[in-house]
Amino acid sequence: MDEADYVIMESTYGNRYHKERPDYVGRLVELMEETFSKGGNLVIPSFAVGRTQEMLYFFRKIKQEHLLKGFDSFEVYVDSPLAVEATSIFNRNVESCFDQEAMELVKNGINPISFPGLKLSITSDESKAINFDDHPKVILSASGMCEAGRIRHHLKHNLWREECTILFVGYQAYGSLGRALLEGTDSVRLFGETIQVKARIEQLEGISGHADKKGLIQWVEALKRKPRQIFIVHGEDEVCDSFARCLCEEYGERAMAPYSGACYDLADGVWIREGIKEYIKKERTPGRRQASAVFERLLAAGRRLNTVIAHNEGGANKDLAKLADQINALCDKWDR
Repeated sequence: MDEADYVIMESTYGNRYHKERPDYVGRLVELMEETFSKGGNLVIPSFAVGRTQEMLYFFRKIKQEHLLKGFDSFEVYVDSPLAVEATSIFNRNVESCFDQEAMELVKNGINPISFPGLKLSITSDESKAINFDDHPKVILSASGMCEAGRIRHHLKHNLWREECTILFVGYQAYGSLGRALLEGTDSVRLFGETIQVKARIEQLEGISGHADKKGLIQWVEALKRKPRQIFIVHGEDEVCDSFARCLCEEYGERAMAPYSGACYDLADGVWIREGIKEYIKKERTPGRRQASAVFERLLAAGRRLNTVIAHNEGGANKDLAKLADQINALCDKWDR
């Protein structure tokens, strides 16, 4: 883009630089050999659109080139109705969805994301049947951060098995189940049960579609006219702040990472309210199980309530009294 009055931009990797692109196929082969030889499954929480199709591209290459010695007939299950539908859209729109490398395969009559042993799971019965099959396999299922969807069922059936591997192929946000697993939690709550984490937890580095700090800065610097204001979002607290400071101090941009409850007047170009400048801090007790995703949701609701209270400052006394009574009634009901 040449110009913009205002820019809202992400900062997921605003404090780091991507390393040289790894050998994804080689790493997958290594993990599959080690997992399958123990009789386990390779379970991949994968975003339904884009990431799942990219993984299928890698598995097709492994199949076609016979890279997995002793397990040539391995099966890959895509267990996500949305991912299955997205994959069919990719196949119907090859010129729009595939890059030059994939298009060369298409020209040679090869479907870049299909191969023998690919199983598409649509119904819930088909999904359940996957975990009653004892053969080592790859399971691709959404959601990518393990917050919802069928992946949680597969985690329930595979997390406690030492022979299995859980492989993350995308960014895991703070508070998500995926983040907790990557950080080494020893147990999780799934469907009312405590599941011990015995499986191997791995991450495929660098496969995220988000730009690193260099890429983000290049994008901003390409604007020929500086924006009136840049809003930095979609990153962890410290990363948002540090990237905003970088743009201001090193590149002369007007950048700000808005806090929860902040309000900005686009017409007049002024901040009306800065919001609550308070980091969301992790609190851990050694040996204590990490909070479940549902409890994290409850904590988020509490933080939102604080924001709502701040927004009502200066309101009518009658309304404030009513809100206070409602909050106190809720506290009386749930205070245990």
